[in-house]
Amino acid sequence: MRCHKQMPVPPLAWPTSPGDVSLTFDGNPPEHSDLLPVVFPSMTRLKSLDILALGFMTFALFLGAGNIIFPPSAGLSAGENIGPAAVGFLLTGVGLPLLTVVALARVGGGLPALTTPIGRWAGIALAVAVYLAIGPLFATPRTAVASFEIGVQPFVGNSAAVLFVYTLVYFAVVLFLSLTPGRLVDRVGKFITPVLIIALVILGGVAVFAPAGEVGQATGAYRSEPLVQGFLQGYLTMDALGALVFGIVIANAIRARGITDSGLITRYCVIAGIIAAVALSLVYLSLFYLGATSHELAAGAENGGQILSTYVNQTFGAAGSLLLAVVIILACLTTAVGLLTACGEFFSDLLSLSYRTVVIVLAVFSLAVSNQGLTQLISVSVPVLVGLYPLAIVLVALSLMNRLWVSQRRVFMPVMAVALIFGVADGMAAAGWGGYVPQVLTRLPLAAQSLGWLVPVLVTLAISCVVDRACATRRQTSA
Repeated sequence: MRCHKQMPVPPLAWPTSPGDVSLTFDGNPPEHSDLLPVVFPSMTRLKSLDILALGFMTFALFLGAGNIIFPPSAGLSAGENIGPAAVGFLLTGVGLPLLTVVALARVGGGLPALTTPIGRWAGIALAVAVYLAIGPLFATPRTAVASFEIGVQPFVGNSAAVLFVYTLVYFAVVLFLSLTPGRLVDRVGKFITPVLIIALVILGGVAVFAPAGEVGQATGAYRSEPLVQGFLQGYLTMDALGALVFGIVIANAIRARGITDSGLITRYCVIAGIIAAVALSLVYLSLFYLGATSHELAAGAENGGQILSTYVNQTFGAAGSLLLAVVIILACLTTAVGLLTACGEFFSDLLSLSYRTVVIVLAVFSLAVSNQGLTQLISVSVPVLVGLYPLAIVLVALSLMNRLWVSQRRVFMPVMAVALIFGVADGMAAAGWGGYVPQVLTRLPLAAQSLGWLVPVLVTLAISCVVDRACATRRQTSA
């Protein structure tokens, strides 16, 4: 039967795939064309400014106080060997986080999806450990205390009451920014990060074009193995763990802009990671050079914070302390927002609680922990983070290479188990319990550099790949 009257098509009855219907009728856009971005989500694209803002947001999430303090210290020790030391630092301080973002983007942006091959409960246990360590137990409170001691304490002094007032205001701002994660790109990427970048450009530009002196001599282990030492310094920034947490934040920020196509989400995550990696590299290189040229000025400095403070006071005078305070506070603030948002989204899904309730509880808990002091936090957190890091690196590497084998579980399970064993051993050694670690583990190659897990993991990976291929071939032959 032929209909003589054309009936309007209700919006909800439209096909959900662009391939199901022609987008034009006689050369003209169809009725309800204003609904196309909703009905055909794959047509939605981010503007160039939004992509840049997303990259800036990703950069700000990674750049914490530790990322600003480690490079000057490494540069001071590297001296004339600044080149190989900086390359080593960039490999682990920039390369590993970027690879982690790519791996998470491929699976949808979440750590639970990344841990699927090791089983549900093992994946949940690892995810909970990572989120707690990089979130409310250690890293989030540490951003508040570090920003206070480096940026605020020189102006107001050090007392428990002042620290409490500062952390109360600090976490109030962090909570405000975290309650609406869909607006992180606007609030962080378009407003806070540009201010941070301007301050860093001033600091880094002056460090490069107006150095404190000539490049000094290498000291300690940087004389013989600068590449390895730089690698270890970047390794200790723990940004790969941070990337495991921030991956879901980046992906959700993209979805909040109306992007639902998985291919586009992956592409934008990778672009954001590349923008952040380039920006981080520039910051690290300028701060490396600042440290390498500050031998005379910062003689006797015990950490990168003291090197930075001495340099900015020498170069900018009284305004230097204010500039450093702005850089440190903004860097820590944006990192805390990313950590609280990621932990809130993870635990709200895991516990079936509202996101708002979870982030409020986590913010209050982080406030309480932060008032225990920076020294106590670092002493407790370092062994835990060192123990988790091998697991994070191995998980990301296996996820990126998952097309090389037939059964992911046959490879993931044994390799991750070996990484866990050696991660626990490294954590115990970092906690001062090295006497309880079997001596055979301490005699492995690179064990002294907390990389004793590397050779056993590679050997286990090779054996697992052979077994995987053999089992696949046997199954095909039987079939």
